[in-house]
Amino acid sequence: MKKTVTRLADGRELIYYDSADGTVRDAVDRRPLDAVSTSSEIRRDPLLGDAVAVASHRQARTYHPPADSCPLCPTRDGRLGEIPDSHYDVAVFENRFPSLAGDSGRCEVVCFTSDHDASFADLTEEQAALVLAAWTDRTAVLSALDQVTQVFCFENRGAEIGVTLGHPHGQIYGYPFVTPRTELMLRSAARHREETGGNLFDDVVAREEKEGTRVVLATDHWIAYVPYAAHWPYEVHLHPRRRVPDLPALDEAARTEFPQVYLELLRRFDRIFGPGEPPTPYISAWHQAPFGVPGREDFALHLELFTIRRTSGKLKFLAGSESGMSVFINDVPPEAAAERLREVASE
Repeated sequence: MKKTVTRLADGRELIYYDSADGTVRDAVDRRPLDAVSTSSEIRRDPLLGDAVAVASHRQARTYHPPADSCPLCPTRDGRLGEIPDSHYDVAVFENRFPSLAGDSGRCEVVCFTSDHDASFADLTEEQAALVLAAWTDRTAVLSALDQVTQVFCFENRGAEIGVTLGHPHGQIYGYPFVTPRTELMLRSAARHREETGGNLFDDVVAREEKEGTRVVLATDHWIAYVPYAAHWPYEVHLHPRRRVPDLPALDEAARTEFPQVYLELLRRFDRIFGPGEPPTPYISAWHQAPFGVPGREDFALHLELFTIRRTSGKLKFLAGSESGMSVFINDVPPEAAAERLREVASE
């Protein structure tokens, strides 16, 4: 992998990740951009104790542009975009409309391929491995920033999820605090350690593998399962078999096997609802241990992949119980979801 760091016209950082070591990236951003101005701030909710990012400047962000005006496509044929080169493998840049900025953290955009009409599931294993390398590198770089406590790599896919740009891409957030969901996991892990002496994540994975009914696929270095208390209609948790706190800690064997496993999961997701159905909308979220907090050594890196589509043509909406009380109601039994995800392996 070759990494090239440069700057966009408004001073934002742009990083190219290339498979070929000899690739030269010297294209200049020719857009007449003003300096980025953000109004991001973090506010604490005194009742719940969590944090809310207030970022009014995001109202002006690009919204569903036509394909020939996509800002994530390469710069060519007279079209100027966020990436000055005419082709790229993987590109990462500071978000022009960040939810978190300055002392409030950092937001980056990850473009998985220069092909506007592709999706992550269309990538080759080599391309997926390069994305993993980019996620890993960005986690390591952002973790060194004073204002970053936790790094979150994720992909929102599909208009139903709320995606505003159709080009295959994800994002990376560097939070200045431990996120509420991670705090809950750390708290549960600490309680489990105190009560049993064991590791919560290890014991959950061992239980799923022993029972087997919710395991979707298992390889030498990864295991994917639908959790016993899945919140979403189709939800898969993917764990490396050797527990590590974050992406930089993955060993080479797990890195090598990841593209095959992850691409297979994504392709199965697109087959859940049968032939002729539109691509399945999903969120793919890496859960990594925060830095410098108690319990980091007990946390387990894992990826959570889920869709809000519950059946053909119908979405799972977060209504009264979910949005008002954070009590999820799942219409699809986890065992049935796992069975379906196993069935579509050969379709």
